[in-house]
Amino acid sequence: MYDVEVDPNQLKKFTKNIEQGEFKMLNLLKFKKDGGKENYARYLAESGPFAKAVGASVEYLGIPKELLTGKEDWDLLLLVNYPSRKAFLDLITNPGYLKAHEWRKKAVERAVLYPTTPSTPPEYIKSLL
Repeated sequence: MYDVEVDPNQLKKFTKNIEQGEFKMLNLLKFKKDGGKENYARYLAESGPFAKAVGASVEYLGIPKELLTGKEDWDLLLLVNYPSRKAFLDLITNPGYLKAHEWRKKAVERAVLYPTTPSTPPEYIKSLL
């Protein structure tokens, strides 16, 4: 099940990692049929200054095309760079951002937000052993 709100249990785990440095947030988004794309564009425009203020930046934005595996289709994929988990928490608790976030709620049918920890392939492979 997907939701557009942050899962409180996962957010609690996220906050425990607050001392970790820079990370990338994978965003997978499915827009509502009526006005979803337009409302998301407004969300980006209104939330952008707040994201920039905490040091966040969009590293990659792509429109998913052929679905080679899996069963879920998405309308937009974003990789957003944050300087820290604290920066993300500062963003999502900012009253101005929360006002802009209302446009996201109007836009998104379902979403996945997945924070990732930087790793190099050798470290990753070692962690599997």
